[in-house]
Amino acid sequence: MSNKNSSFSVLLNGLIKENPTFVLLLGMCPTLGTTSSAINGLSMGLATTFVLVCSNAVISLLKNIIPDKVRIPAFIVVIATFVTIVEMVMQAYVPALFESLGLFIPLIVVNCIVLGRAEAFAAKNNVFRSLLDGLGMGLGFAFALALLGSVRELLGTGKIFDFPVYPESYGILIMVLAPGAFIALGYLIAVINKLRKAE
Repeated sequence: MSNKNSSFSVLLNGLIKENPTFVLLLGMCPTLGTTSSAINGLSMGLATTFVLVCSNAVISLLKNIIPDKVRIPAFIVVIATFVTIVEMVMQAYVPALFESLGLFIPLIVVNCIVLGRAEAFAAKNNVFRSLLDGLGMGLGFAFALALLGSVRELLGTGKIFDFPVYPESYGILIMVLAPGAFIALGYLIAVINKLRKAE
C-alpha cells in the first residue's frame, strides 16, 4: 500500500506541490511565449509532456550504461530524439499549430524542466517511477500553460479555445501581447500562492 501511495505522490508532485510553472517557476520561455491562446498553451504543454514521459523512461533504462563524463550530452541526445518526433508529427498532421508554436517546439530540447527531471529524478529512479514523474510534471506544465492561455485569450479576445464568451470588442488587447503574459502569470502565481498558504 505504501508503494502505491509513494507512486501516487510522485504523480501528484508535478501537478500540485511542485508545479513547474506556478511553484518552481521553470520553463518561463515557452510559458510566456506560447500562451496567447488556450489551444497554443495546451498543445505546448502536451508536447512537453510527451517528451518528458518518453525521455524519463529511456534515461531511467540507460542510467547504468551511460558513463558519468557524457551524462548530460547523452540526456540531451535522448531528449532531442523525442522532440524531433513531436516536431515531425505536428508538422505532418497539424501544420497550422506547428506554425503557430514555431521555434518553441525545438526549444523543448533545452527546456530546464525536461533536463532537470532527467538529471534529478530519472537518472536515480526506476522506469515506472520515472514515467509517473514525467507524467505528473508534464501534466502540471500543460495545466499551467492551458490556464494561462485561457485567461489571456478570454481577457484579450473574449474567447476560450476559440469559443466566444463575450464580444471581441470588449477584449483587452494587451492581454494577447507579450506584456499580458507577465501580468496574467503574476496574478495567477499570486492566487496559487494564496491558496497554497491557506491549506
